Amino acid sequence: MGFAFDEKDFLACCGSARFAAEMARASPFPSLQAAVAAARDVWFDRVDVSGWLEAFAAHPQIGETKSAAPGKSEASAQWSKGEQSTALATATGSSLQELSDWNVRYKQKFGFIFIICASGRTSPEILAELKKRFSNRPIEEFQIAAEEQMKVTELRLAKLFSSKEHMASTGDQGPAGPAKKAEEDRVSIIGGHLTAVSEVSSNKTSQSTNRTRPPITTHVLDVSQGCPASGIEVRLEMWRGNKPRPLFGEAEAGGWRLQGVSSTDKDGRSGQLMDIVNEINPGIYRISFNTSKYCPGGFFPYVSIVFEIRETQKQEHFHVPLLFSPFSFTTYRGS
Repeated sequence: MGFAFDEKDFLACCGSARFAAEMARASPFPSLQAAVAAARDVWFDRVDVSGWLEAFAAHPQIGETKSAAPGKSEASAQWSKGEQSTALATATGSSLQELSDWNVRYKQKFGFIFIICASGRTSPEILAELKKRFSNRPIEEFQIAAEEQMKVTELRLAKLFSSKEHMASTGDQGPAGPAKKAEEDRVSIIGGHLTAVSEVSSNKTSQSTNRTRPPITTHVLDVSQGCPASGIEVRLEMWRGNKPRPLFGEAEAGGWRLQGVSSTDKDGRSGQLMDIVNEINPGIYRISFNTSKYCPGGFFPYVSIVFEIRETQKQEHFHVPLLFSPFSFTTYRGS
């Protein structure tokens, strides 16, 4: 038993055909929370770069309400309109023109439209965020856009489940006329669903979560080539020394305990580095990348990233990517 949907339903939530097919294959779902967990796994671990771009292209630009691509579902178009309602209500003629100008500049730089979860955001807030993100490097902005797309997808999944629950409770075959309008106006109910999902995702509740991927994941992007870095050995370790944490400058021999080893695939994503558990042990972790094999002439023989997971974060997900080139690297905490 559960909530069953088809590919068309999921395509309205996210414009990636691969995403829709994977989610339809996993349907039915016992709850909204289970669907969101599956969606995050599919989006971040199974959909490739072309799938991300396909989903981005399915959106209208911020400030527009028309469907971004012919053939997209009416539900998707209506949801886009609703998500941008606050922005459009707070916009002026001059601010819309400025937003349009910045949309053009953004697409010229990054190659895809500006993606943001616009629900509840005013036009000035969105414009400020667009200007802020415009300074990002392309590879970094691509990841941020993918995370924003996931927020939009979660919102739309909540709407999808809300619609299904309404139909089940009333016995309707689908909303029509006034019923359809009532369904669209159920913003507060949908918001409550979404808040519950967000709390589960960020683990601000005491309930355990059903993970579909390990608590710590990573991927490697070669920013010098503009492509995923495959074949890089990755090691995940946890600090188990006599002291609570390794101190800067002190010897660390014997203090680290191996959690798992993997190699990045053709999309730059590592395999499973640890067990899939509801709660991760808090502590200091180190994720290391054998970059010398991948780039023998580079400056870094290997790269290690040390980070801390606190007691209050045991149910959260930690995505720790490496953006690498022969003479520089950076990282950030993703989702």
